[in-house]
Amino acid sequence: MLASEVRYAETKPIDFVCSRSSRRAMNIVTEMQTALNNCNSSTILPTPVQLPCTELHVASWERKSYHERRQDISASLRHLFEGVKVARPLGQAECGSVLLQRLEHNINSYLLILTHLQLSEPVENPELSCVPRSTLSLSTVLLNYKRLITGKLERLMMSLESRCPPQ
Repeated sequence: MLASEVRYAETKPIDFVCSRSSRRAMNIVTEMQTALNNCNSSTILPTPVQLPCTELHVASWERKSYHERRQDISASLRHLFEGVKVARPLGQAECGSVLLQRLEHNINSYLLILTHLQLSEPVENPELSCVPRSTLSLSTVLLNYKRLITGKLERLMMSLESRCPPQ
């Protein structure tokens, strides 16, 4: 499964922007939620994970520059990535740990794409747009991650589609 995530991360970011099917294929959250339901192990994490900022007020979001939107999403992804990394027990092969590792790789793929996305402004250290909450529930982490990917990230990609070459 890791290969499918890396394949999309290694394409040019504009290809990711221009291909809704690539974006859908990279969003593995629904698949991970199904796998989590089939886990026999606990879905409670050993340490709290900071949830991404998923709140989206459409009018204010649309007033932000592409750069500000990217920073907002990147900050949420970075904090989530760090939390998942800490929560994943090293060397354990149990179901929850494997899912956390897949989630970590998936988040990193999105971060790579956002970092290399050609916008007129430089990439800076982003700040969170919300007061972060934390959870010990892996299903809550996945649900909030899905909201970030299908909400803010997808809106950013759709707004950038005007840069795509005609097909």
